[in-house]
Amino acid sequence: MFSIPILFIVVIVVFFLFSAIKILNEYERGVIFRLGRVLGIPKGPGLIILIPIIDRMVKVSLRTVVLDIPPQDVITRDNVSIKVNAVVYFRVVEPLKAIIDVENFLYATSQLSQTTLRSVLGQAELDDLLSHREQLNERLQEILDTHTEPWGIKVSNVEVKNVDLPQEMQRAIARQAEAERERRAKVISAEGEFQAATKLSQASEILSQNPMSLQLRYLQTLIEVSTEKNSTIIFPLPIDLIKMFMDKLGK
Repeated sequence: MFSIPILFIVVIVVFFLFSAIKILNEYERGVIFRLGRVLGIPKGPGLIILIPIIDRMVKVSLRTVVLDIPPQDVITRDNVSIKVNAVVYFRVVEPLKAIIDVENFLYATSQLSQTTLRSVLGQAELDDLLSHREQLNERLQEILDTHTEPWGIKVSNVEVKNVDLPQEMQRAIARQAEAERERRAKVISAEGEFQAATKLSQASEILSQNPMSLQLRYLQTLIEVSTEKNSTIIFPLPIDLIKMFMDKLGK
């Protein structure tokens, strides 16, 4: 059996190895503090050896973080109360700043995203929020990236996900969309009538210049009607057409 001193030494060695040897993954960096002072640039990846009790290491992940912003109450520029949520994509590019310059960079980025979302969307009108969302996303990304740069954080993208409207506003938008569809249908119908009238006017001018063309068109219409229906149809004939045959018989 081991004596107490030997067992004590084994425990000390195990504790030393556990405290001194650290392994960082490819996407991790370690900010090392020695007696409270930062020791050079961040370490990693790979094997890191620390001095127990004297050194302390803080791990920082360099992977992109997907931050979900909870629904925020926003009053738009045209005084419409809505709820909006979004998602922010960011990552740490300077681990030293992310640890030293801000207490908790994840919580700080979350709070900054919420306040910026309310501020930017509160300056926009509801129609812009619904139809120009890409521009608002770019503006949010630029503002957040500017404010998080001193923390060593890069905001790569911001996406506004859902816009929850009040029920009365949803009904008003539905009525507006229906009225817009009716307006477009009337405009299209009017344009079609105008084009048809224009073509008929042009056709009448062409036929008026050549009476024989009008008579041939008349005969063609009679043939089409006779082939489609078997019933008797009384169709008035123009005097000019009958007069042409009478003149030939008189000769």
